[in-house]
Amino acid sequence: KPSLGIDYIQLFSDETGDLATFALQARLALSVDANRGNSKTLEPQLYNAYIKSKILGPYVWLGHNRPAFGLSSYFDSHGLLLRTLAVSGLGYDRDWGVGAYKDFPWGDLSLSVTTGSGMPILFKGGNYLAAGRIAYGVLSRDNYQGGFSLAFGRALDTMGYELMDSEPRRVRVVGLDFAFLRDNLEHRVDLLAGKWLDADTYALSYRLGLNLDPEGRYKIEGQPSYWKRGEARTFELGLGFSVVATSNLTVRVGYFYDSSKMEGERTHDNKVLLQLYYYRPVSWLSKLFGKGRKGNE
Repeated sequence: KPSLGIDYIQLFSDETGDLATFALQARLALSVDANRGNSKTLEPQLYNAYIKSKILGPYVWLGHNRPAFGLSSYFDSHGLLLRTLAVSGLGYDRDWGVGAYKDFPWGDLSLSVTTGSGMPILFKGGNYLAAGRIAYGVLSRDNYQGGFSLAFGRALDTMGYELMDSEPRRVRVVGLDFAFLRDNLEHRVDLLAGKWLDADTYALSYRLGLNLDPEGRYKIEGQPSYWKRGEARTFELGLGFSVVATSNLTVRVGYFYDSSKMEGERTHDNKVLLQLYYYRPVSWLSKLFGKGRKGNE
């Protein structure tokens, strides 16, 4: 969706060091509804909207952030064309609630308790989602990390800001994820199994990235994904090429093939997407919010 947004980070500190961080990432997106004569609407969308602090020891966050489950808990796919399992509807890329995480020499541990509603704040008869992830390996140091996740609760079926079903459904899922970086290759694997919204669910996604230059300005990526939820089955293949054209502009081109089987009917979909992602600091944000790190996209 064509959009214009801001990404703002404010650090709070005193003479002893950093006390807290406030993060805000929001955009105004142009949506086209094909079911209503291609009518166009502007939709406000809020991604990051949280404050975090490590005064108590571990980092503790409150607001709209990533639940502690799977690859999406640490791999930010906002702005990318290839989708994680959470973005594909098997989880929440962002959710409202509270969470904590702590780094160790051997890896990290993260926990979260959220509303189980995704982008909007909704309370529909006891919906919630509790999740936890333990990881071995420090990706920035060891070039690998493996994670094990658990999640349970009663969550809502939402698509963006639209509520698909007002009845909270049971969630009992386990997940495994693994990231491995070597030379110019990037491997990322995400697996999920259990009950998602009362349906038996199994999912697997593998992303392979090839950096064509030492600085990572040119990249080719491929990602096959398969998931089964209830009787519905979906296979998706994504191929992408990205170029960091300037320090502010990234150009991405992607081809996507989607084959789904639902209620005995099989559909096939082919898409080609072009994205121009322009991101740079703007001076008026500094004047409006005060001293901090700021940008727009």
